[in-house]
Amino acid sequence: MNASLREFVEQLPIADVHEHHLPEVIHQRDVNLLQLLQQSYAGWALSRPYCLPSESRDADPMLAGVGPTTWESLTPFLDDSGSTFFVRNIVRAVLELHGGGAAEITRDNWQEIDASVQAAHRRPEWQREVLNRARVTSVITDAYNDPLLDPRPTLGDNYRSVMRINSFALGWHPSSHDHNENRAHEALARVGLRAESFDEYLTALEALVAGMAARGQVALKNALAYDRDVNFDEPNEALARAAWGNAAPSAAERKAFSDFIVDHLCRIAAEHDVPVQVHLGTGIIRGSHPLGIAGLVERHPRTRFLLMHLAYPWSRDLLAMAFVYRNIWLDLTWSFLLSPSHFKLALHEAIEVLPNESRMMVGGDNWHVEETYGAMQTVRRLLAETLDEKVAGGYFGPDAARRLARRILHDNARDFFRSP
Repeated sequence: MNASLREFVEQLPIADVHEHHLPEVIHQRDVNLLQLLQQSYAGWALSRPYCLPSESRDADPMLAGVGPTTWESLTPFLDDSGSTFFVRNIVRAVLELHGGGAAEITRDNWQEIDASVQAAHRRPEWQREVLNRARVTSVITDAYNDPLLDPRPTLGDNYRSVMRINSFALGWHPSSHDHNENRAHEALARVGLRAESFDEYLTALEALVAGMAARGQVALKNALAYDRDVNFDEPNEALARAAWGNAAPSAAERKAFSDFIVDHLCRIAAEHDVPVQVHLGTGIIRGSHPLGIAGLVERHPRTRFLLMHLAYPWSRDLLAMAFVYRNIWLDLTWSFLLSPSHFKLALHEAIEVLPNESRMMVGGDNWHVEETYGAMQTVRRLLAETLDEKVAGGYFGPDAARRLARRILHDNARDFFRSP
C-alpha cells in the first residue's frame, strides 16, 4: 500500500455519525473484559441477535447479565467464534488499548488484560481518551432507550443525538410501545405535550420535531425494521384514525397508523431541514429490504434520507436507489464490522456509482468506546486499502483519493448535519 496515503487516512479526524453510547453504559465503572466481548457485536456470534416477532426483548444477548471474567467464559469467543470479524475487531481493539503489545488474548495473559480493562473504566476520563486516540472529533448517538435524550450534559459537548421515532409510529394508545419498551405518550408528557385525539397527536409530533435542536438532536431515526417491515405504503388516514385510542387495533390498522405517522414525520423533517436515518438490512429480515422504502423516498423528495449499514446483504440494490433518488445519502456504519471483504467490494462500487462525493459517511454503532476505537481503526484501514487500489489501477490520482477520504471520514457528516 502507498505509505503516504495510508498515513494521510490514519491522521484524518472522524465525525462519527452513529453510536449507541448510552450514559449508563459509558459512565459505568465496573466493566471487565468479558463484558466488552459480550456487549459488543462479538456477542452476536454466540447468540442470534434479533428477536423474532414471537419473542420478547429478554432474548437479546446484549441485555444478559455479565459475571466475572474467566478463561472458560472467554473461550467461546476466542476459539469457537474466533474467525468471525465481529470478534476479530473487538479483540484487536482490546489488545491495542489494554494488551501491552500482545498479539492475542491467551490463557497466559487474559488476567492482565482483564485487570487493565477494569482499571481503565474506573477512570472518568477513559471515554474521552479513547475517542481522542481514535481521532473522533464528534459523535451522534442513538440512545434507543431514551428517544428524547440530550447527550451533552452527560456525554460531552461533542455529542449530539437522534430522536428515534419507533414509539411514535406505534403510539396509537398510551399502552402501546416499541421493541425497547418506549411509549410515545410518556415521551410527550416529558416535554409538556399531550394528545387526547389523533389530530392533537399530529400537532404534538410537530412540536416535538421543532424542539429537537434545543435538545441537541440532529436527525430522526427510523429503526422500525426491528418492529415491523419497512414497506411504508401510501398514507391511509381513515384506517390510521381507526387505530387511535384502541389498545388492540387490527394488523391493518396498526400498519396504516405507523405508515401515516412515518409519512407525517418525514414531511415535518423536510420543513425543519432535519435528516431522517433509516435502518435497513438485517433486522426482521423478511421485511428490511431497502426497496421497501422506495415509495417513502419518492413521496418526500425534499427530505434528506441517510440509509444505513449498506443495507447488507442488499448493498447493490441500495446503491441503485442512491443513484436514482438524489435525496439519499449512505451511512456505511456496521457493514465493515460484519464483513470487511463485502465492504471493500461495495465501497469500490459506491465510488463508481454514486452521483457525487458527498454521499458517504461512517460511524461505529457500538456501546463501549473500545469497540468504537476498533471500528474506526478498521474503517481507516479498509478505506485506505480501497483508495490505494483505485489509485494503483489508474481510476483516479492520489489527490482525488485524499479528498474523498477526508469527505467520507469527516466533511460529509459535517455538511450533512449542518455542523459547525
